[in-house]
Amino acid sequence: MSSELKLPLYFDNNATTPCDPRVVEAMVPYLFEHFGNPASRAHAYGWTAREAVEIAREQVASLIGASAKEIVFTSGATESDNLAIKGVARYNARKGKHIITVATEHKAILDSCHALEREGFEVTYLEVDSEGLISLDALRDAIRDDTTLVSVMYANNEIGVLQPVAEIGAICREKGVLFHCDAVQALAWLPIDVKAMNIDLLSISAHKMYGPKGIGALYVRRGRPRVRVQPIIDGGGHERGMRSGTLATHQIVGLGKAAELAEQSIKSGEVDKVRALRDRLWDGLRANLDELYLNGSWEQRLPNNLNVSFAYVEGEAMMMGIKQIACSSGSACTSASLEPSYVLRAMGVDVELAHTSIRFGLGRFNTEAEVDHALELITEKVRFLREMSPLYEMVKEGIDLKSIQWTAH
Repeated sequence: MSSELKLPLYFDNNATTPCDPRVVEAMVPYLFEHFGNPASRAHAYGWTAREAVEIAREQVASLIGASAKEIVFTSGATESDNLAIKGVARYNARKGKHIITVATEHKAILDSCHALEREGFEVTYLEVDSEGLISLDALRDAIRDDTTLVSVMYANNEIGVLQPVAEIGAICREKGVLFHCDAVQALAWLPIDVKAMNIDLLSISAHKMYGPKGIGALYVRRGRPRVRVQPIIDGGGHERGMRSGTLATHQIVGLGKAAELAEQSIKSGEVDKVRALRDRLWDGLRANLDELYLNGSWEQRLPNNLNVSFAYVEGEAMMMGIKQIACSSGSACTSASLEPSYVLRAMGVDVELAHTSIRFGLGRFNTEAEVDHALELITEKVRFLREMSPLYEMVKEGIDLKSIQWTAH
């Protein structure tokens, strides 16, 4: 193994990304020198902080093709999702109490919808196919006269699958229904234009694009149709009354810088380098191992995500075996649970296979040497674990496991 490799290797960029040094550098002065409250209007400390916040607002808006006044700062994507779903549903409750989302959405969306169901709202959860994609016809059919909001994430956090967001936006606009998109996983990797895609609300997080944790934003369209949300946090009326609370200047500056770097990265082709690393990992795994199953569409997928089931290898044993690689089984948000991933189950993945799935998320700071070391290690461990599996041996002998009648003694 080459000496420059730092172990464990970090292959979990869909859970969180390391803070880019350029982001940290931008943030530090606002912790110490320029520590004013952006809401303090009577002195220079406040003015300096406020100016920094407004520059960051422009940077975030630029990344998604919005105007600065349409960006509302929040504590992160979970809050943005809650504010979008509950805020729109409650504000428009007189018009109708029906919402549409997808069975494979992030927990922040699903649990917000469950909370609304307890308030008397009705939610339709669209199914996905074996590739993890929704049917546009099913979406169109699900929209009713009392539907006020459709919420579909751009890129799935577990399997990296990309939904046809522009087409969804067009259907929602045609039907006069608001469209919210959780774009957290996509922001660092794909160009997004909220106007062209007809997105009315969009959730943003800094820590999935090399910024700090604890800061995010919600894009809320101001043009026609103007979107209104009922706040879920009350207080001093910050952020045009949509999200009260003293603004965390240093974190906002970090989010702004991360957004600026993400925009540059998408335009410069840096994303292609990460895609090449991901492809190198997948090609290497397929060259070395059999009985591998890719979870989710290959064509419609984030350039950095690889979610693979290693048949006849227990997921937990696998994770223990490859401790030198930081990756995950399931999503970080639900990895404490031993249940198989609800995303994979919704796609119809077999329970046993779902239990053997591993998510690898490549990123800006990974190298070819790291991918090659990971390939060696994974190959070695999978072969070792399969040698101990009688099921793998039977399959190799051509026995159809589904045809066997297992009996207990």
